[in-house]
Amino acid sequence: MTSSLPATLFEKVWATHVIKELAEGVSLLHVDRHLIHDLEAGPRLNDLQRAGYRVARNDLTFATPDHAVSSAVGRGTDTYATGGRLLRAMRRGTARTGIRLFDLGSAGQGIVHVVGPEQGLTLPGSLIVCGDSHTCTHGGWGALAFGIGSSEVGHVLATQTLRQRRPKTLRLQFEGQLGAGVSAKDMILYAIGQLGTAAGRGYAVEYAGSAVRGLSPDARLTLCNLSIELGAKIGMVAPDDQIYACLEGRPFAPTGSLFDRAVAHWRTLPTDEGAAFDREEKIDAAQVAPQVTWGTSPQDVLPIDARVPDPATASDAQHRQAMQRALDYMGLEPNQALAGTPVDWVFIGSCANSRLSDLREAAQVTRGRRVALGVRAWVVPGSEQTKRLAEAEGLHHQFITAGFEWRSPGCSMCLAANGETIPPGQRCVSTSNRNFVGRQGPGARTHLASPAMAAAAAVTGQLFDVRRLLGGLGGTAA
Repeated sequence: MTSSLPATLFEKVWATHVIKELAEGVSLLHVDRHLIHDLEAGPRLNDLQRAGYRVARNDLTFATPDHAVSSAVGRGTDTYATGGRLLRAMRRGTARTGIRLFDLGSAGQGIVHVVGPEQGLTLPGSLIVCGDSHTCTHGGWGALAFGIGSSEVGHVLATQTLRQRRPKTLRLQFEGQLGAGVSAKDMILYAIGQLGTAAGRGYAVEYAGSAVRGLSPDARLTLCNLSIELGAKIGMVAPDDQIYACLEGRPFAPTGSLFDRAVAHWRTLPTDEGAAFDREEKIDAAQVAPQVTWGTSPQDVLPIDARVPDPATASDAQHRQAMQRALDYMGLEPNQALAGTPVDWVFIGSCANSRLSDLREAAQVTRGRRVALGVRAWVVPGSEQTKRLAEAEGLHHQFITAGFEWRSPGCSMCLAANGETIPPGQRCVSTSNRNFVGRQGPGARTHLASPAMAAAAAVTGQLFDVRRLLGGLGGTAA
């Protein structure tokens, strides 16, 4: 930083990556890590070759198949034919250009936003991009990370730079103590419900406050993952000793004296006292209950003990019509209780909630219980490493014994890009990040929730308050 004025975390990281100011508010930035997945790798690398360009920094680009690969046990390249074609193109392109590929079966394969932190590719103060809108996930560890479009993927491959318009800054503070059964997923869904899906548009969001500082490293990734659902490309949490300890020893993290030097630099990154934000919002963490969505936008969210809203109460005709369309699609009636709504499917996975801590959270709820009759429940670990660690703890046996299907790593039913879909009209409780119309398949009805809430739905066969299973409401339920 050239200025002595107090600066925010975002301002510090942005400033260290500016190569040149191009125009009013637009900068040319250096990219530290470029992550590519199977939907982008082959096509973009082929485009680059046809245009006569080479990959500028193949040592800073990392690839893994996740979106289109099957999550079936014992899967192969062609278990899902479309995914197989994309994976072969990815293999050819990365082999030709010397890009590191975490292929099927390797410890590093998995959802790109799970693999990055696990492998130590996600470092505080770094600038990370990927052709996926949930790249904001990596901001949970103090990185400046955001999704980019297909043409921008090609630009980064060819130049290791990117043109970006500098956003404004928004600090969202969660102060106070979280209640029993409440997680980072509930925090961010609550914020989206209170502020709306456009609240973060044009802003880089910094999540702060005592409740955020109390989150584990994995939970901070979940919090930042849904920044894009808040309308923001960028979400960040200031790094601290938890993050530094978590990173030490990871495959691509600095080692020895370089790690010590890195930590010394990382300690300078948190927002300075007195730094100014363009906008500030505060949320009382004690007010956050386990959340579940009722409609077809992440902002259509309520506490599990609430009732479905009535379109008749909407402030204008446009809003009323949108609410009614959402209820019609979801098969819900105004004023009915959310709790008790029968479910057909449960999906525990995605870049929002498929890390080891998420699986542990869900497993705690399933202990001594069985998946309800008529419910099909999947657990899809976020990476091969997560899968192996979970199996070493016996979590897979616990899930399988309870009646869950234990799958292979990938995006799976989060976006139905690999043929794994919810049948039309059926209802799924999902730990993913989007509940748009058709997101999990044509006609599929999606309720977003935390891993604990999803597990509660699986073992009860309905939308259910997990606090009743954990004893957080003064009692338990079978």
